[in-house]
Amino acid sequence: MNFTAAGLKRGYIAAQPLALGVLVYGVTFGLLARNAGLSIIEAVLMSATVYSGSAQTATVSGIAAGAGIGASVVTILMLNARYLLYGAALRPWLGQASTLQAYSSLYLLGDGNWVLSIKAHAAGESDTAFVVGSGVAMFLPWLGGTLLGSLANEWIADPKLLGLDFLLVAFCTAMGVGLIKARHDWLPVGAAVVAAVIVDRFASSSWTIVAAGLAGAFTAFVRAKEPA
Repeated sequence: MNFTAAGLKRGYIAAQPLALGVLVYGVTFGLLARNAGLSIIEAVLMSATVYSGSAQTATVSGIAAGAGIGASVVTILMLNARYLLYGAALRPWLGQASTLQAYSSLYLLGDGNWVLSIKAHAAGESDTAFVVGSGVAMFLPWLGGTLLGSLANEWIADPKLLGLDFLLVAFCTAMGVGLIKARHDWLPVGAAVVAAVIVDRFASSSWTIVAAGLAGAFTAFVRAKEPA
């Protein structure tokens, strides 16, 4: 394990194709935040501290509908529960880093750079600074996009009509398919889909994400224990 400037640079460069999409996604959140009554400073601070597009979008939608602080906190915690799975997946890699290196990496962790990092690690990347570099490449445009959207909210009435909130979903889907290398890799995918469909009928979308992740991970674990 190492943590070098070269690894940080590789991560930063690898995430550049995502930067534009994250910027546009940030603009979408900025627009929604301002429409919900947040100030420009409040919107940018939320992006800097919560740093989760899905959780932030759901929260400001709740605020616009009259939700209070308690409901907003619960919404963020539920939608970000998937990061428990993200952290567990990165543990074999970041567990070898120092406390400062590991937690600085996790602070900048998002859906996009998590997928990039997992894929890079599977391909032989051992430098943990890759996670930080790819995170910085997405964190900065997220803040910049939030600021731009907050400033431009008077010109775009409803950003969802443009489909801008779907960019990161499309990216993660494409990257996930790219991680499938053999026919048996589809088994965890199938288990995740079944779990998501079932849970979606009885609970919110946040629990759907967690259920799919747990079902896929458990199926992959059982599959790995089977004799070749």
